Amino acid sequence: MSKVLVVSDSHGLTKELEDLRERHLNDVELMIHCGDSEMMAEDKVMNGYLTVKGNCDFGNYPLETTTEVAGRKFFITHGHKYSVKTSLMNLSYKAAEAGANIVCFGHSHLLGAEVIGGTLFLNPGSIRLPRGRIEKTYVILELVEDKVKMSVYDISGRELNDLAYEFAL
Repeated sequence: MSKVLVVSDSHGLTKELEDLRERHLNDVELMIHCGDSEMMAEDKVMNGYLTVKGNCDFGNYPLETTTEVAGRKFFITHGHKYSVKTSLMNLSYKAAEAGANIVCFGHSHLLGAEVIGGTLFLNPGSIRLPRGRIEKTYVILELVEDKVKMSVYDISGRELNDLAYEFAL
């Protein structure tokens, strides 16, 4: 069993990213930041996060990246180059091309998760400026055999139990 933390759109927050890292460092295998940190890649607050470049970012981040955890291939991007505020179609084409099982993205600040064509698309929302809900959210995915369990947390670390979901993948 492996756990992956996914956060996005922190827009300049530093203490909150440090708190997240300290809170979960020992219980997750990977921490992903889906862009718009507004921090330079060299900034110590970004240590430990696998990060991509958002439309509000400068510095030396990749536009997108892939990684593998527990036999699942992750495709990570901010989403602005794939018009995710309008549709997930462009991103789903790219995910298929990349052979991704799980796609992590941000940009819209809307918390959401859905399976399209056997691939999980996850937007953890925003820990600074959420849209669609009042909670400032991030997500932890638990990868267990043929399931992915999603737990949603607010910025204080409180689990939002009514948003937990299990995907067969």
